Amino acid sequence: MLFVKAFHIITLVAWFAGLFYLPRLFVYHADTKDSISLERFKVMERRLYYGITWPAAIATTLLGVWLIWYNPAYYLKAAWMHAKLSLVFLVWVFHLFCGHYLKLFSADKNVKTTRFFRFFNEMPTLLLVGIVLLVVIKPF
Repeated sequence: MLFVKAFHIITLVAWFAGLFYLPRLFVYHADTKDSISLERFKVMERRLYYGITWPAAIATTLLGVWLIWYNPAYYLKAAWMHAKLSLVFLVWVFHLFCGHYLKLFSADKNVKTTRFFRFFNEMPTLLLVGIVLLVVIKPF
């Protein structure tokens, strides 16, 4: 089971790497005017989202379900796990919003400012801090 936990952590790192970097690309993309850079950002964002972030998100989720399945009597009663899963749900919401903004940028229809994306970029950090604290401290 330790291998499952290790790969859960590894895929989580990959997922969050994508969630940290993609909104940063959006910041730069929203500030770009020349067509060569605009097209380059579209390619980078698409490859990051579909090539790294999505597979890592799916793997993280499946491995997490596997870990819960290993001891459901404990995990499904633990209040800290309910709180963690609520934050994981918000990570998925953030992930899907990234996909939404990626599609807007792909169609040259983004209306959000770099300032918006700078704040948006901080959300996965806050979620990750909450998740790690819940898993390590198990406060409830």
